[in-house]
Amino acid sequence: MSTSCAPWPGSASAAEGPALTTRFVAPLRGINVNGITIAMSDLRDTFQAIGLTNVRTVLASGNVLFDTDQTDAAALKARIEQALRETFGYEAWIVLVDTGTLARVVRDFPFDAELEGWHSYLLFGSDQAVLDELAALSPGLDPAVETVEAGAGVLYWQVLRSVGIASAFSRVTGRARYRSSTTTRNLRTLNKLLAAPPAG
Repeated sequence: MSTSCAPWPGSASAAEGPALTTRFVAPLRGINVNGITIAMSDLRDTFQAIGLTNVRTVLASGNVLFDTDQTDAAALKARIEQALRETFGYEAWIVLVDTGTLARVVRDFPFDAELEGWHSYLLFGSDQAVLDELAALSPGLDPAVETVEAGAGVLYWQVLRSVGIASAFSRVTGRARYRSSTTTRNLRTLNKLLAAPPAG
């Protein structure tokens, strides 16, 4: 499994010295669904046990905010995934993004986020080739149902609420080959992450 975080510009460079830290978001894929149940308190404990600080979870879908002075994002991703596998006994995959980058990609959402009857999402990826492959599906989608547009390390996706996960794009992204490198979050969830205060 690739642990490359290359699509995230600045993810590793934001911390420029050993005394400085970067705040990251780790959106986990596939927890508290399909029989994989993890309490958020246990999830926080796992992140803290590997030396990450100011750990906070947002919602039960597995969104973890934390601080670290580690600058190798690929190694950090691998270390978190290993800790999740060992602690909870499932095939864990995450995507890492620093909060500065997250704020930029949320700000750049290209569709009308308040459009009545539509859901707005960002699909995050740790493998640019996979993102390019999924983005190439866009011309074949029905714009009356859903629209996809490529961003920096993300795909922007808006879909009719009445169709949701039954849409053509959703069915493709749910395939097993994409699970190790992608995860999707609602735009409202991402705004909650950006607004979350440091752990107290």
